[in-house]
Amino acid sequence: MAGPDSAFTAPVPRAEPLIRLYEEPGLHRWSLPPALAALYGGDLGFPEPCLYANFVASLDGVVALGPEYPSSGSAISGREPADRFVMGLLRACADAVLIGAGTLRASPRHRWTPEHVYPAAAADFALLRQQRRRAAAPELVVVTASGNLPAGHPALQTGALIATTTQGAGRLTRHLPPTCTLLALGDGPTLSIPQVLDIIRARGHATILSEAGPHLVGELVGTGILNELFLTLSPVLAGRAGTIRHGLIAGLELLPTRHETVDLISARRRASYLFLRYRLPGRHPSADDRRPGHTEASW
Repeated sequence: MAGPDSAFTAPVPRAEPLIRLYEEPGLHRWSLPPALAALYGGDLGFPEPCLYANFVASLDGVVALGPEYPSSGSAISGREPADRFVMGLLRACADAVLIGAGTLRASPRHRWTPEHVYPAAAADFALLRQQRRRAAAPELVVVTASGNLPAGHPALQTGALIATTTQGAGRLTRHLPPTCTLLALGDGPTLSIPQVLDIIRARGHATILSEAGPHLVGELVGTGILNELFLTLSPVLAGRAGTIRHGLIAGLELLPTRHETVDLISARRRASYLFLRYRLPGRHPSADDRRPGHTEASW
């Protein structure tokens, strides 16, 4: 997940190539441009449709440092260039990037494009998208139940799909820039995440990257929608004391009543960092497969 915007305004050192430790035979492979394949340690591809998420976590499982650090990925990753390269590569592979309103508010200058997070590979990211016959940038999709969005955010100025409730749409209608598309998806206080995913796919988006926080990812796991997880394991200890420091999933309890297992399908290394890829036993529920959603405060 993206760290504070200050992490991306300073010059980004070039990443060192990842060392491939393990890869499951038969994975989907796209032919990456040579420079990207050299840095990643091989090719990368996805079955279609596919919804995949990306996180960086400390060794003790922390992905968010608490409410006083709303966007803490760079502190956990140590601003490791290889982690930022992988973030950029996953965005370059995506038709759409899904985030919650909280992620947008926490990063007031961020743009969810490949080159924003790792500019050194901008030309190669663009070449990959050309080879895949994709738009110049993935479409940004922002999920907000209440419509509490900073309308002047640069990511909204360049265009985004906003999924909200009828009440949220009423709040946003007069404030969003004309580059945005507003979708009102019901009169209730919450949103159906399967319905949001159905709409994204109906726009022709087969590969969707989630850079949402732990609550929205809990929704994706809870509904069985999430297909793959990319996890950077950073060689740092975050610790826990008086503040809430979430792991990958928040707002959803699994064990001991619900046993979810995942399969490790790829492992790479750069120094003491591990770059892990997992397959979840996901399904593709329809919009009618609903469970109680979370409120805007959760996202």
